[in-house]
Amino acid sequence: MTRPSLNALFASLVTALTLSFTTTAQAQVGLAQLQAGDRPVTLLYPTSSMTQPTAFGRITLDVAMGAEPTPGRHRLVLMSHGSGGSPAPDHALAATLVRAGFVVAQLLHEGDNYQDQRNPGPESYRLRPLEAVRAMDALAADPVWSQRLDLSKVGVHGMSAGGVTALSLAGGQWRLLNQVRHCNAHLLEDEGFCFAGALTPEDRAKRQSRYNSARFWPEFVLPSYLKTLHGGRTPGNDQSDPRPDPRIASVTAAVPVSAIFSAESLARIRVPVGIVSAQSDEVLVPRFHSDHLLRHCTSCTQLADLPGGHFDVLWPWPDELAREAAAKQVRGGLPTPGFDPALREAAHARIAEFHRQNLLP
Repeated sequence: MTRPSLNALFASLVTALTLSFTTTAQAQVGLAQLQAGDRPVTLLYPTSSMTQPTAFGRITLDVAMGAEPTPGRHRLVLMSHGSGGSPAPDHALAATLVRAGFVVAQLLHEGDNYQDQRNPGPESYRLRPLEAVRAMDALAADPVWSQRLDLSKVGVHGMSAGGVTALSLAGGQWRLLNQVRHCNAHLLEDEGFCFAGALTPEDRAKRQSRYNSARFWPEFVLPSYLKTLHGGRTPGNDQSDPRPDPRIASVTAAVPVSAIFSAESLARIRVPVGIVSAQSDEVLVPRFHSDHLLRHCTSCTQLADLPGGHFDVLWPWPDELAREAAAKQVRGGLPTPGFDPALREAAHARIAEFHRQNLLP
């Protein structure tokens, strides 16, 4: 793995942007909606049509709604949002990928999005990769988009909880017991993760009680739901590829949930994985999440280590929305004062170039 300095990140910005935009100079960003089963998918894609400001809730995006895509077949990048999120705050990165020549499919995860937060955490972690695969299958079966996409090699990007989607599709495996053990050992150090969603003293006490209930018992007597593996495949004599879907060929993750993944499964990942971390992240403390991933995943590379916090990787991110999101965090979450947006743009450019290198031609 490599850890680029901030100077190197700045120095690579112009080069990465130039390389990323070579195949689609002057491309605009088109937007369309698709259904993958009962889940909506937002498609962003290169187009020559002119864009115009379009409101999506409280976020305005510059897109060409329903425009004709540019000719030819494009590679696909799936994008998985963070807990309680939506496609819109990841638009800057998605648009960067589009201008690099990709079609981007942004998922809206069941039970863990801005409209519906019934099942955040482990239940959503389990469903997210399945929803990503269903989106690929829906595009492969679509009479229009199947003719516009080359799905032989697909990329994935995940932010925060979306990192579980990305790492699972790369072949990483997690289980609830890993979270329990991590939080029993680092409850207050990583409280933004361990107490996520537990904002009252009563909720925190209940969460801590659940962690404590498995503290002193040997693994063989614990219930199966704690020990069940999720995510990638367990390699056997007839199967050495841990990916649950062989189409996945390039993965990136920004400030990802990582502590729940076993070191052994991270070491088995063979597809290239690019990581963006944030030095001041209090929601998912880097030494327990991004650093855990980089320490054990030999195919992982750190693309950027931003001098900001958890949500500084997102744009657009209106101040009102940022404060509402921060209020739902146990610790951290506000934008970092003085954060230079050029660093985020450089990180986005490196993500796009990473996928270009690994998915094209």
